[in-house]
Amino acid sequence: MEIFNSVVKAAGLWDLQVKKIRRDIEIAGSPERCEIRIVIQDNNDRLYIIESIFDEDIDHKLRIIHSLEHLFQQGLREIKPYICNSKKEYIISCDDRFWQLAPFVDGVSLTRPGYVFDQWRGKVLADFLIKLRAKSSNVPYSDNASPFSIKKYIYELVDQIKLYNPELTGQIKPVVDFLEIRFMDAHDKLPNAFCHGDYHSLNIIWSKDNINTVIDWEFLGHKPEIYDAANLMGCIGIEDPESLSGNLIKDFSKNLKKAEIFSGLSWEYLFELIVAIRFAWLSEWLRYKDKEMLKLEPIYMKLLINNYVYLKECWGI
Repeated sequence: MEIFNSVVKAAGLWDLQVKKIRRDIEIAGSPERCEIRIVIQDNNDRLYIIESIFDEDIDHKLRIIHSLEHLFQQGLREIKPYICNSKKEYIISCDDRFWQLAPFVDGVSLTRPGYVFDQWRGKVLADFLIKLRAKSSNVPYSDNASPFSIKKYIYELVDQIKLYNPELTGQIKPVVDFLEIRFMDAHDKLPNAFCHGDYHSLNIIWSKDNINTVIDWEFLGHKPEIYDAANLMGCIGIEDPESLSGNLIKDFSKNLKKAEIFSGLSWEYLFELIVAIRFAWLSEWLRYKDKEMLKLEPIYMKLLINNYVYLKECWGI
């Protein structure tokens, strides 16, 4: 009842009257990045997601909010920006919590893992990245931030694994060795651009044949320009490795190449970047103590590097 009262009071600061809290509606995305996250229905039967965020995250949340608003104003309609109140406030204090509000967007559930063989998704996924690249110049707060270094991230993670998860050290060593052949030296030369930072199919709310909205922008910022493409391809492959040579990824790669939004250097090191980003996922499995994925991830990394030549031929790179 206390949470209900707080939600109702907070919603009122956006001039919303809560008719019902919709605990029956599942919310896509990552719930752990906020304290409370729930769908509310107002008196006009419109649905919203209201979230109570942690105090220490406010600056980062504002960066996300203003970045998404900028992209939306530039015409990127696959984004549904957060909602400000009549005072132009996006984050509001109420009952010793900080709240933010967004429209709820419904969608069609993905059939896993079968969706990774849906050829039409390749073009749709590529089209969003093409539009994002065109619309993301002058995104607020992004110019002064240092680009994310996956190279630095990997070396720091490897040091932590040696200390706290030594059983993984031998499993990941061949993967690190592979990246040190070419990628680590080339990393700092790769062109950077504004990226979603966690672009993959589960961070999309789908319609029957297109994208309704792209969600979970927690890792947005400047990264190697082809980072989002690399993350997407790696995530498709871990659903079913056979999909790595399937039509979705082939069409995804073909449409990105046709658009000419990435440099030749970025394409040259795309494969290695796919492998490198898997270390961020390994870190995620360690954080959640996901034993199944901790067993699977090193196997998947090795599968990738063992098929280096074959997969680059499949992708036309």
